[in-house]
Amino acid sequence: MTAKNVLEVFTRKGIDEKTAQKLVDAGYTFTKVARATDKVKRDIEKLLGEKKLKQLLEAVRMKERMPRKKKEKPLKKPQFKKTELPMKTPEMTPLEVKMSKMLEKDGKHLPRAVLNEISARLEGVDMPDKLLHKVLDLTIERFETHTVDPNESVGIIAAQSIGEPGTQMTMRTFHYAGVAEMNVTLGLPRLIEIVDARRVPSTPIMEIYLDKAAENDLEKVRQVASNIERTNLIDIADVETDINNMEVVVKLDRKKMERKSVSVEEVMKALNKAKGMKGLAEMRGDNIVLRCDEPSYKKLQRISEDTKYCPIKGVEGIQRAVIRRVSGHFVVYTEGSNLEKVLQIEHVDRKKTTTNSILEIYESLGVEAARNAIIHEANRTLEEQGLTVDIRHIMLVSDLMTSDGDVKAIGRHGISGRKSSVLARAAFEITSTHLLRAGITGEVDTLEGVVENIIVGQPVTVGTGAVNLVWAPSAKKSEGDVK
Repeated sequence: MTAKNVLEVFTRKGIDEKTAQKLVDAGYTFTKVARATDKVKRDIEKLLGEKKLKQLLEAVRMKERMPRKKKEKPLKKPQFKKTELPMKTPEMTPLEVKMSKMLEKDGKHLPRAVLNEISARLEGVDMPDKLLHKVLDLTIERFETHTVDPNESVGIIAAQSIGEPGTQMTMRTFHYAGVAEMNVTLGLPRLIEIVDARRVPSTPIMEIYLDKAAENDLEKVRQVASNIERTNLIDIADVETDINNMEVVVKLDRKKMERKSVSVEEVMKALNKAKGMKGLAEMRGDNIVLRCDEPSYKKLQRISEDTKYCPIKGVEGIQRAVIRRVSGHFVVYTEGSNLEKVLQIEHVDRKKTTTNSILEIYESLGVEAARNAIIHEANRTLEEQGLTVDIRHIMLVSDLMTSDGDVKAIGRHGISGRKSSVLARAAFEITSTHLLRAGITGEVDTLEGVVENIIVGQPVTVGTGAVNLVWAPSAKKSEGDVK
């Protein structure tokens, strides 16, 4: 500790600066004074005098004399508050309880979800115990055939399970369910979009749900829809080019403006902010006039085109909004998608609103939301074609696509291109490039996967190939054992 710091400590304790300076010059620290022996005290008394020594010791020991807080005695008995855990699953029905007891008696087990499904199907059916026992035995037999064996190639099975129904899918674009005015890509093209992790889907669509304050109020819903839908100037006005006076005349349609909830001030502000037209717009009666600042017909034509398609209102990327009533509430469907901006609009329910653009969900809500979106979109695409694929296969694909914390495509730019095995990457696409790059960088292939072992002619390390037999030679028999 420096002399300056020691001096500060003494002065903070109420010792005058002159006395503190004398102590510091003599080489005394606060700790040394606080733990002073009789010899040290006599030395300080010679330095300062008897009166000053008493004041110094009083200041140093002040802290020790401060009354200590009384510690509260612990309670004799610990007190616990009873907390009720939220019920995640409904209580078991009498039939489920009965089946659970039957299985417990036989030493067998079935998941709660399976028992719930059996109970739902047998609701209202008077079934004797013997027949119910038989149903449970058949269910267990079927259930066990669906379990995965050790070292089974789950990836190949998932690929087959999704790929085979994919051959029966259509290649067309259909009308969106419940919204005839909007088209949506379904079938195989949509499934390819999902697994390729396309940034922009071919037909981006949003389902915008509203909060309780607006979901049944048509006026509020229309207001939200008009705030979302992109409105260009051509939608609310006629744009004419006056070649003689070198100007563009905008004739506003008040009825259309009222329908779109757009004011003249908003139009003027948008025109004066637009690139290449800043400060050119001015009001002349009921019309807006944009004068060309130089005698160029080419520039006048450009100003005319820019004026027509100048965005006045709405969210970027959303061309159209359609209102529909679903399950007693109003829902806004949009042609185009911009999840981040839409979630910021008033009266939009942020928990329910969704988009079919998986990359937008990832950027706005994170990788877990993107994983769920991949599962939901792929499952819905297959179900719309009347195809049933176990959701676990789709979950495996989505887990693989999002395992690194971002959304990767299944292809050479994604999962297949990022494999650790050189031979596996080379077997997929652009063979020579992968082999050359691996040779330059000195990569080593440990031959742990299926493809690389097939290439070099070794048994694959899955299924029965993953099991090694070890022979333990028996100990040598002693001479006494030999007959």
